[in-house]
Amino acid sequence: MRVNCLSCGHKVDLDEAYDDYSGPVKCLACGAILDIEAQEGMLRTVRIHVATLADPDESSQHHGS
Repeated sequence: MRVNCLSCGHKVDLDEAYDDYSGPVKCLACGAILDIEAQEGMLRTVRIHVATLADPDESSQHHGS
Protein backbone atom coordinates (compact mmCIF):
# COMPACT_ATOMS: atom_id res chain seq x y z
CA MET A 1 0.00 0.00 0.00
CA ARG A 2 1.27 3.46 -0.80
CA VAL A 3 0.25 6.80 0.74
CA ASN A 4 1.14 10.23 -0.61
CA CYS A 5 2.17 12.58 2.20
CA LEU A 6 -0.37 15.39 2.45
CA SER A 7 2.38 17.79 3.48
CA CYS A 8 5.12 17.24 0.87
CA GLY A 9 3.72 14.69 -1.63
CA HIS A 10 6.38 12.06 -0.88
CA LYS A 11 5.21 8.49 -1.52
CA VAL A 12 5.22 6.52 1.73
CA ASP A 13 5.29 2.75 1.17
CA LEU A 14 3.54 0.67 3.83
CA ASP A 15 4.00 -3.08 4.11
CA GLU A 16 1.35 -5.70 4.86
CA ALA A 17 1.48 -4.92 8.59
CA TYR A 18 -0.60 -1.82 7.78
CA ASP A 19 -3.37 -3.71 5.93
CA ASP A 20 -5.67 -3.39 8.96
CA TYR A 21 -4.28 -0.37 10.79
CA SER A 22 -5.52 2.84 12.31
CA GLY A 23 -2.99 5.30 13.69
CA PRO A 24 -0.03 7.55 12.96
CA VAL A 25 2.52 7.14 10.17
CA LYS A 26 5.55 9.43 9.82
CA CYS A 27 6.70 10.74 6.45
CA LEU A 28 10.44 10.11 6.25
CA ALA A 29 10.93 12.97 3.79
CA CYS A 30 9.43 15.89 5.74
CA GLY A 31 8.62 14.43 9.15
CA ALA A 32 4.88 15.09 8.97
CA ILE A 33 2.69 12.73 10.96
CA LEU A 34 -0.25 11.32 9.00
CA ASP A 35 -3.20 9.69 10.71
CA ILE A 36 -4.30 6.81 8.50
CA GLU A 37 -7.00 4.19 8.57
CA ALA A 38 -6.64 1.09 6.41
CA GLN A 39 -8.93 -1.90 6.22
CA GLU A 40 -8.24 -5.13 4.34
CA GLY A 41 -5.33 -3.50 2.50
CA MET A 42 -7.43 -0.55 1.30
CA LEU A 43 -6.72 2.96 2.51
CA ARG A 44 -9.88 4.49 4.02
CA THR A 45 -8.72 7.86 5.37
CA VAL A 46 -5.56 9.97 5.51
CA ARG A 47 -5.30 13.15 7.53
CA ILE A 48 -2.46 15.33 8.74
CA HIS A 49 -2.03 14.78 12.46
CA VAL A 50 -2.80 17.92 14.42
CA ALA A 51 -0.80 18.11 17.62
CA THR A 52 -2.68 19.19 20.71
CA LEU A 53 -0.90 22.15 22.19
CA ALA A 54 -1.03 22.97 25.88
CA ASP A 55 -3.31 25.83 26.87
CA PRO A 56 -1.11 28.98 26.71
CA ASP A 57 -2.62 30.18 30.00
CA GLU A 58 -1.42 27.01 31.72
CA SER A 59 2.13 27.15 30.37
CA SER A 60 2.67 30.80 31.26
CA GLN A 61 1.22 30.93 34.75
CA HIS A 62 2.31 33.99 36.62
CA HIS A 63 3.06 33.67 40.29
CA GLY A 64 2.16 36.70 42.36
CA SER A 65 4.83 38.31 44.56
